[in-house]
Parts: sequence; structure tokens; C-alpha cells
Amino acid sequence: MSLNREDIEKLCFLARLEVTIDEMPDVESKLSDIVKLIDQLQAVDTASVTPMAHPLDREQRLREDRVTESDEREQIQLNAPLVERALYLVPKVIE
Repeated sequence: MSLNREDIEKLCFLARLEVTIDEMPDVESKLSDIVKLIDQLQAVDTASVTPMAHPLDREQRLREDRVTESDEREQIQLNAPLVERALYLVPKVIE
């Protein structure tokens, strides 16, 4: 399937792209090549291919689940102008 000028103009309108008349043949050619490539990919029989979650057949390395930072909340909240029950109080901005 190849795209014609009307298709390109519609796509440009939908994508909010401004393509000049001089650029139109180049855009038409490039987009038609993309559509042809997609058609080629869709023509490949993938019925016997098992879907993969990841292209590498390896187990994911997991890091050790441990705390690496200390709790400094009280020290940090000393800088806040208003704090109540460990929460920052801010002025109301929406009524």
C-alpha cells in the first residue's frame, strides 16, 4: 500500500504538521516506504513463535532488599515553617 497526496495532507492535518508543496514529494516517498516496511513485517508468519517477555533468556538480577538511607525526617522538618503530625502544612490554594 502506498500513500497518495490526499492521505499525506490528511495525516499532516491530524499531526498538526505544516508541509509545503515543495516538501510533499519527499514526505510522500518516505511515509510510503514506512508503510511498505510495515506491510512486509505484517506478512511474516509468526503463529509458531512463542511470545517473549524479554529478548534475553536470563533471570533478572535482584539487589538485596535492605535500607540504605537513615530516617532524617525530624531533622529535615525543622526547616519547615509549619509541621503537624509529621506533615508539612501549606496555605490553602484551592477553595
